[in-house]
Amino acid sequence: MKEGTLNSPSNLCSSEADYDVLQWDVREGCEVRQILDRIADKWSLLVIALLEKRTLRFTQLRNSIEGISQRMLTTTLRNLERDGIIERTVYPVVPPRVEYALSPLGCTLHETIRALVGWTESNQAEILAARARYDAKAASAGER
Repeated sequence: MKEGTLNSPSNLCSSEADYDVLQWDVREGCEVRQILDRIADKWSLLVIALLEKRTLRFTQLRNSIEGISQRMLTTTLRNLERDGIIERTVYPVVPPRVEYALSPLGCTLHETIRALVGWTESNQAEILAARARYDAKAASAGER
């Protein structure tokens, strides 16, 4: 059997025999991929992380996220609100005050994100070493 195929003897990561990564496709009625795309993009992750312990206004979020445009932040917030990850509260004052907070669903997602960040921090030295090996190998082969 060819190395790197799904049925390869070296494919030992998944403990579930019936696990199907293709469940993340774009089949009609299957929202898994669309939800993963939404919550795993860099802007959504940052917004969710910033709202972990406090409620923030739009300007506070924009000032806290380097490189995000007003339009992108607006789109990200709307999408997260639509998915039930954040809650938007509008106060009837002049000028209008709008605040954003994680919903209970968003709090459960944040727990998962923290686990991913923890994994990244625990393995960053190994990842950096692998990158260096790859780059050295590619440079010696004239690929870079």
